[in-house]
Amino acid sequence: GGSAAAGGDESRVGGDEKKAQAGECILLSQDEARFPLVPTLCTTLGVKGHRPVVGTWDNKDLVYSFATMNAVTGQLTTRLVESPAKAKRRTGLSKTARLQHAFARHLCDIARAYPAALNKSVLLTIDNAPWHRGTAITEVLTAQPHLHLYRLPSYSPQLNLIERFWRVLRRRATHNRLFLSMAELRTALRASFCYFSTMRHKVLSLIHSPRKRKEAKLP
Repeated sequence: GGSAAAGGDESRVGGDEKKAQAGECILLSQDEARFPLVPTLCTTLGVKGHRPVVGTWDNKDLVYSFATMNAVTGQLTTRLVESPAKAKRRTGLSKTARLQHAFARHLCDIARAYPAALNKSVLLTIDNAPWHRGTAITEVLTAQPHLHLYRLPSYSPQLNLIERFWRVLRRRATHNRLFLSMAELRTALRASFCYFSTMRHKVLSLIHSPRKRKEAKLP
């Protein structure tokens, strides 16, 4: 039964993408990613005879990025949220509660980017993260009835188009870089988001690559 359900979800995503291409709806792929201040290491070029060195330090602060990607235009809608290591002690809120409020604000960002006046349903494909549910989310969806959430089945990141974006964002913004503050990390992420907002063909190439579509088993 599991494979049949997965096949149905693949067909559903592919069918929604065709409707969006025809202008019948707006299809957005939504996800979050977390970025630490300490560097993520990858292979890089260096001067012959000198091994590249990247610093590090003991820091648990994070910046979460909420992002949606338009499956047709490549337009990105983003929100950055600081998550200090001692945030729960300072705010009294769990990580899930903090991210739930951030997701609700992100939905409001999306409603402003794609207002009801366009007379089109806005379909967001999302995963089953616990902060995608709750009173704050329900209130936004009630106030913005043109927004619809389509929850993908568990363990199926290949069906969420924006998953392919995080890798190129990390490569451009954070790989082999040590950040000394969350503000510095936010600046680097914003700069890369601005770059991809003006280079939407690069974003769309992640969606329409034949190899990527084959991996996701989309038609």
